[in-house]
Amino acid sequence: MNAVRHYIVRRLLSAVPVLLGISLLAFVLAQLSPGDPAEIMLEAAGTGMPSAEEVAALHSYLGLDQPAYVQYGLWLWRILHGDGGISYHLGMPVFTVLLARLPVTVMLAAASLCWAAVGGIGLGLLMARMRGTWAAMLLHGVTQVMLATPSFLTAILLILIFGVWLHVLPTNGVDAAAGYLLPSFALALVTLAMTAQLLDAQLREALASLYAQTARLRGLSEGRVLLTYALPNALVPVTAMLGNFAAAVLGGAIIVETVFALPGIGSLALDAIHYRDYPLLQGYVLFLGSIYVLVTLAVDLVLARMDPRIVLGGGD
Repeated sequence: MNAVRHYIVRRLLSAVPVLLGISLLAFVLAQLSPGDPAEIMLEAAGTGMPSAEEVAALHSYLGLDQPAYVQYGLWLWRILHGDGGISYHLGMPVFTVLLARLPVTVMLAAASLCWAAVGGIGLGLLMARMRGTWAAMLLHGVTQVMLATPSFLTAILLILIFGVWLHVLPTNGVDAAAGYLLPSFALALVTLAMTAQLLDAQLREALASLYAQTARLRGLSEGRVLLTYALPNALVPVTAMLGNFAAAVLGGAIIVETVFALPGIGSLALDAIHYRDYPLLQGYVLFLGSIYVLVTLAVDLVLARMDPRIVLGGGD
């Protein structure tokens, strides 16, 4: 128990320089982005071409006339006090905007994780059980095609089939739970195939191990050896991969959210880039980094629970 506690503390402390690096990178990239946010905001207000005096006044109001290091220091100080600044084009607190969009992305991530986990593990077990048959080779070929299909192409095909031709599922928005089916499947398809292939490879190794052979000598059926002895060990690397997938999706599936018009934090990031909304873009990147660090920590703890042989943090 102490080892787990020490590990959590170490991971949280090690996350601090990572998050600082992410915040600095986000700030630098925002500063290097083309365009002037003050001019963009004034032009979007519909008052015509802004004068130099109007742009200068807005620069002063937003703090954009300060040196870059001063802007970064002030922003970081506000972040530490829970203030992410005000979105330029929305006029709302950055964290308020992000938290308002987060539920949609969380639902999308949860649905995608279900597709990848259930479908990938089921397909992997099927491939392992039928190994050596033409059906297993066919399934392996199908997963190869799935791996080669980009998510935006899958999204377009799903919209065409289920929305345009069959008219059975919604293809934009999230007014109902069914609105998550197509985007989550499009997002999960590649990871589903990766999960199936990884599990198949791990099961092949596990079924050839000494403990599996010992179980067969005890008279256990091949199905029981597969599910009771091989599967628990094979699931450890699969869980790690699915955990990384969940962290990445929570960071915002920009392409899928855009194609299906989902109001998540991924599409919000695109708006921030379009409007040169530096505070919102910086807050998004920092938010993404924080989520990734926390989810990765949770996955590591789950893996340690699944396999006690994993030594946490060097095992002191």
